[in-house]
Amino acid sequence: MWYVQAIPAFTDNYLWLLRSQLNNHVALVDPGDAAPVIATLEKNNLELSAILITHHHADHIGGISELMQCYPEVQVYGPKDSRIPMVQHVVNEQFHFMLDFLPASFEVMEVPGHTATHITYYCKASDSVPPRLFCGDTVFACGCGRLFEGTASQMHASLCKIKALPPTTEIYCAHEYTLDNIQFAKWVEPNNQHLLKREEEAKALRKAGKYTVPTQLAYECKTNPFLRFDKPDVKAAAEHYVGHALANEAEVFGAVRNWKDTEFD
Repeated sequence: MWYVQAIPAFTDNYLWLLRSQLNNHVALVDPGDAAPVIATLEKNNLELSAILITHHHADHIGGISELMQCYPEVQVYGPKDSRIPMVQHVVNEQFHFMLDFLPASFEVMEVPGHTATHITYYCKASDSVPPRLFCGDTVFACGCGRLFEGTASQMHASLCKIKALPPTTEIYCAHEYTLDNIQFAKWVEPNNQHLLKREEEAKALRKAGKYTVPTQLAYECKTNPFLRFDKPDVKAAAEHYVGHALANEAEVFGAVRNWKDTEFD
């Protein structure tokens, strides 16, 4: 049995701590800030043994150098990218690996779009835990990452990979953007009843001081406009926004992404 703990950082980041019940060794996903990590580890007498990086942005890697100094035995996994020089184990889509202190195996998925070398880490379900995806900034609760280095076609293909995972997959994204994302999603699908219900649930969670993530893939497929590029209502809304017909799902996705970037953010 292993579980995941959120370590809040900055104003809206989540650093994900992966821990077994059988030992005090842990893995960490995207530590952009060392201070809250060190505080959590020291408070709970934990040993940082692995770091998993999804992409090169500072709020995901900014704490790694300090953590490597504090925990010299830590092993760092990540994509091939000269902007992440601290990576010791380069991983790609052909790479499956295990951490000897966790009863889990990791499958790497290459998901360019937000950045050129973005990857995710997928753990299949076992008898005791559901499937889990650590996705960085590729997909958020009711949203997706901006296209800083990739094209709409690339990001659409990346999101299709994620959509193909089991519906029960828990999605561990890196930011608390849910309520803002829902506001835009309502522009695209104002009559989506699942979305309206989700808004009330998210408001209640935040009012209670709780997180809105992880989320579940099945829920995203019902409410996230960036995963609903195959739905007639989303296509119609995107075509109304751009003022002409869209030829395929990638174009629908691109129109919705541009809509949010241009009109909402």
